[in-house]
Amino acid sequence: MKSLNKFFQYYKPYKRLFFADMFCALILSAIDLVFPIIVRFLLNNVYVLKDANKILRYVLIIGLALLIMYIIRYFCQYFITSWGHIMGAKMEANMRRDLFDHFQKLPFSYYDNNNTGTLMSRIITDLFDISELAHHGPEDLFISILKITGSFIILLNVNVPITLILLFITLLMVYFSIFYNNRMKDVFMRNRETIADVNSVVQDSLSGIRVVKSFANEKVEAKKFKKGNKEFLKTKEESYFIMGKYYSGNGFFQGILYLAAILAGGIFISKSLLSISDLVVYILYINIFLNPIDKLVNFTEQFQRGITGFDRFLQIINTKPTIIDKEDAVEIDNPKGNIKFEHVSFGYDAKTIILDDINLDITAGKNIALVGPSGGGKTTFCNLIPRFYEATKGRITVDGIDIKDIKLSSLRNSIGLVQQDVYMFGGTIKENIAYGKQDASEEEIIEAAKKANIHDFILTLEYGYNTFVGERGVKLSGGQKQRLSIARVFLKNPPMLILDEATSALDNESEKFIQKSLEELSKDRTTIVIAHRLSTIRNADEIIVLTDEGIQEKGNHKELIAKNGIYAGLYNMQFEVLK
Repeated sequence: MKSLNKFFQYYKPYKRLFFADMFCALILSAIDLVFPIIVRFLLNNVYVLKDANKILRYVLIIGLALLIMYIIRYFCQYFITSWGHIMGAKMEANMRRDLFDHFQKLPFSYYDNNNTGTLMSRIITDLFDISELAHHGPEDLFISILKITGSFIILLNVNVPITLILLFITLLMVYFSIFYNNRMKDVFMRNRETIADVNSVVQDSLSGIRVVKSFANEKVEAKKFKKGNKEFLKTKEESYFIMGKYYSGNGFFQGILYLAAILAGGIFISKSLLSISDLVVYILYINIFLNPIDKLVNFTEQFQRGITGFDRFLQIINTKPTIIDKEDAVEIDNPKGNIKFEHVSFGYDAKTIILDDINLDITAGKNIALVGPSGGGKTTFCNLIPRFYEATKGRITVDGIDIKDIKLSSLRNSIGLVQQDVYMFGGTIKENIAYGKQDASEEEIIEAAKKANIHDFILTLEYGYNTFVGERGVKLSGGQKQRLSIARVFLKNPPMLILDEATSALDNESEKFIQKSLEELSKDRTTIVIAHRLSTIRNADEIIVLTDEGIQEKGNHKELIAKNGIYAGLYNMQFEVLK
């Protein structure tokens, strides 16, 4: 019921459209119910007349009335089919909007545990079935109830015993439908889970197609896909077996309805308790009666597809973002960039502690380098500052304000981030640079590109700044993508910088140019640099050596070399390799 209540909330913006759709369904049902009554009237009252002129006059009047009714029915059917579907499509669009907006609010930790292909299945496949339910569900249910109820009321006025026999058979059909309805719900949920698994395998394989081909592992990927596809086929087969029993069982009961009407009608006619015209009306009403039963059969399947999809939709919508703004969160205007870690700890779970009791004071405008072995928590340390992850213990402040008291948008707009794994959106070079500042002018974009040492390269391209980069920037080299991401940060012009191995994908020549650009960008800004190439951070104001045991060393390059500790060992090791 909670799912249904939330589902009905999506009808609120379209109440007028919904009630207009239901009104048209009411008119359509009424016209269908009237037809057998007219046939009965003709058989009992018109065709038995001796006067041919009277018969003709009645037939013409009734024919004209039927023509008007069917013209009205045409427009009602048109409205239901067109605007009813449009209403469903609008509701689907609203759900997709809410789902996408909610995806944007969920923290990194959610995406660490969920596959993109599975999430894509939720936002596309599931919502399509919900849209069909939104349109056809209430309409089919309403029409079916009207026709079944109307038919029984009319048939009770014709002959009570036969109608009660038909009612008994109908109740058996209802019980049968409910039983298989519950079985279908379970199997449809498994269908969705298995197709989501198939989608995730496809997404992984296609996203990593270059890795797949480089290792000649097409057969491995095909094997993984075959396994998921086989599981999906298995659940589909199960669902079709249940559907087969469901549809054939309902078809059997429909046949029994005809059989009961004919046998009971014959017995009552033989005893002069029923006229032939009334039996004809019974047969006609069984036709009208079976149509809504077919709709109910389709509705139950549709309902289970739609409601299981909506349940999966709600699983995400009901996932509360763990990193959100406080009610009294503040904006920070022109922050200086003093960053302080006070007894900060972080772990993905109780057993996986990445940072433990970190204390560090970073003065505004200083260039701080984080070094240390892989797995020491350097990237995690930086991810805590813009609150991509939430510290488990302790607090982090910017200019003395706890970052939890600062609005997320304000905090993140104050931080520029260049990551090791550069992501390019499927658009033009211009659009990718402008991602750092959506309202940037063309002159600002070009200036940012020049500072990132990518402008001259862009001009060599056929379409210049309007060149499409391809999916994930596939048409660009690693160094070119890295420089574009640096251009984004130049354009954003934030007071705090986080450079997570920003030059890792560059060749030596490009690195020198970029290093100069980064030094210029870092002036009078708080800059945190994660670097494995220790030669790039020799001029840092302070170097922090971070390991899985916490902060082990602090100082500038000369001080740490003189100390002959972890940093000196790492530096000398790289120097020996370079030699």
